[in-house]
Amino acid sequence: MLGSAERKASDLSAGHRIFLLILVSIGSSIIYTPAYLQYVFEEPLGKALIASGGATPENVATTLGTLLSAYAMTALVCYLPSGIVADIVRVRTLSWVGFGLTALLTFWYAMFPSLTTIRFLFVAMGVTTILIWWGIRYKLVRLISDENGYSRNIGLSYAFYGLAGLILGFFNSWLVAHLASRGDIIPMRTLLFILGGLIMVLAVLSFFFIPKFEGEIGSSEGGFSVKQIGQVLANPVVWLAAATLFFVYFFYTGVNQTTGYMNKVMMLAPAVVTMVATVRTYGISLVSAPFFGWVAEKVGSPSRVIAAASLLVAVLFAGFAVLPSGANAILTAGLVILLAFIANGVFGIVSSQLTEGKVAPAVFGTASGLLSVIGFLPDTFSYTWFGSIRDAAGDAQESAFHQIFMILGGAALLAAVCAIALVVVIRIREKKNVEA
Repeated sequence: MLGSAERKASDLSAGHRIFLLILVSIGSSIIYTPAYLQYVFEEPLGKALIASGGATPENVATTLGTLLSAYAMTALVCYLPSGIVADIVRVRTLSWVGFGLTALLTFWYAMFPSLTTIRFLFVAMGVTTILIWWGIRYKLVRLISDENGYSRNIGLSYAFYGLAGLILGFFNSWLVAHLASRGDIIPMRTLLFILGGLIMVLAVLSFFFIPKFEGEIGSSEGGFSVKQIGQVLANPVVWLAAATLFFVYFFYTGVNQTTGYMNKVMMLAPAVVTMVATVRTYGISLVSAPFFGWVAEKVGSPSRVIAAASLLVAVLFAGFAVLPSGANAILTAGLVILLAFIANGVFGIVSSQLTEGKVAPAVFGTASGLLSVIGFLPDTFSYTWFGSIRDAAGDAQESAFHQIFMILGGAALLAAVCAIALVVVIRIREKKNVEA
């Protein structure tokens, strides 16, 4: 175990720094998997809930949506204070406590208790994964990096995140398919126990290998203040960036509706659906965000890239809305992957609008917190909304998904409008500064 003395990044060996980078990166991929399990395993998870008495065939989509909404509403409340918590509590403590408590909640979830209890578990996971754990990922990457090494390390972090998710996703898919003949509950229960075990291992590793860092407590400039909120609220760049993130995040998470679409409308083989969903959810992040970041740097304006890409996303969603149910499986899978690639890439660069709009470093943390609070609002209603559309459609699932895809296409158009508006605001500000 590490001693009680505080360490700097330079005090750690290269191997230790790389280990911590991998730990926090794969942790950010695994810790959220139990809450978002329906993204990939919508049908088997729904069957498990029905078999355990937590849902009926008629309301299972709505039930799954309400669980994610409960998690999302809790997360929404916790985003802003999580950054404050990360500045007053040791990263080591937040890491092992966040991992450990999430693991225990996952074990409880695996028992498939009553629906009321499961709702409580999703709220509790919102606290353990967001209030306790959310604020430490980027902070730990900063603490193990020298001044010029952060950009490189955060890029590597996204790569480790995607790689871990991809490997775990394929294993999860194999496991669920392998246990499919054992009944409706056993596959998901086994998967949740394994996920809980992996998260608990991360808690133990965090406890023993994350040191106390020099300057990590109260490291933000001036700490949290009401004045910072006032400066942020008065800045139109922050509001437009938040609005852009709201609509981008809406269609980015909406891409996950293609899982049900491939299952219920396109009637693709379950193995194909889970493989495409796994690549869409995890594999794409290995290349999309770094690629879009490179493009944004070359163009010199993330907002312009966001606007153009969002318009393309709107076109693709419109394409899904008119795609016939008998379309070729390879074509369908290819369009899903393309849509996910663009949506994931756009989501990865939205926060850089704050830098493009020259938000002052002294209020950047507060601006990022406000960005999260507004930008992730779709989590609080989109799952329930889409679930109710599907349940109300009954057997007419094709028309339900067409309606959902048109809604998401509209969100993409609004994201493009917000991004263009931000470019206009920046131009006006620059012109005023030149004239002054």
